[in-house]
Amino acid sequence: METVTAFIPLDPTTCFRAFTDARHLASWVPGLRRAAILSKARGLAAEVHFEFASELAYTLVYTYDADKREVSWQPKIGADEGVTGFARFDAAPGGTQITYGLEHGEARTPAEQELGKLDTLVAAFVAWVKR
Repeated sequence: METVTAFIPLDPTTCFRAFTDARHLASWVPGLRRAAILSKARGLAAEVHFEFASELAYTLVYTYDADKREVSWQPKIGADEGVTGFARFDAAPGGTQITYGLEHGEARTPAEQELGKLDTLVAAFVAWVKR
């Protein structure tokens, strides 16, 4: 699994809460047309269905470790098109260090993999959360 880190000039709890609020995924994930929350657990999305402008669609299942400010996900439906990954938000001087890991499903096209590039995703999240 490929990983990338970045600095966000906000506190880790704010970053974790923003990242795990599935209602806003389409606001920052490149190419995402719709993210439908299918189920919740303890107030957080447990299962989310994703639909992209490219006709790509899959469902992810999420698990959370609030104490570590870490979230992980894996495909439930559409595993070959989906992604497996995690994000962790650690305290850093003046803000937060995000560590983001991602592995693409085998059926993703080069264009779909380009939309899901780690640097692109992290930059999009950082820009959105700082707004």
